[in-house]
Amino acid sequence: MSTRTRYREDVEKAYEIQSKAGIEGALRGTAVGTGLAVLAHYTWPLFRRQPLALKAFLISGFAISGLVFSAENALMVHEAARRREENIIRREARLDLARQGLVGTETEIAKWKAARLGENSSPANNTDHDC
Repeated sequence: MSTRTRYREDVEKAYEIQSKAGIEGALRGTAVGTGLAVLAHYTWPLFRRQPLALKAFLISGFAISGLVFSAENALMVHEAARRREENIIRREARLDLARQGLVGTETEIAKWKAARLGENSSPANNTDHDC
């Protein structure tokens, strides 16, 4: 699998995570906004006299805020996890290359990753060793 293909898959995965979290956040924000609007309508006479358009605007503000904050938070968490995984792989590559007497440059790490991915995808390594 090429680097470009892996990059595209990572982008698609991040997009899916962000859009799912955005939808959930928007629904949560809409529910909170609607609940607060209903509560304010029945408890505050000044709010009761406001036009429906203003109330809908306030609810949509809650929905949009929920969408944006949830999607951004989910993307930040995903990116942090990917960074952690990449750092672990790079550390392992540098250690393995150092054992071989090579300097862990970007080119050497990329070659190590390619060899490692080729090694992991071979049918001989896909056997289960559960004893």
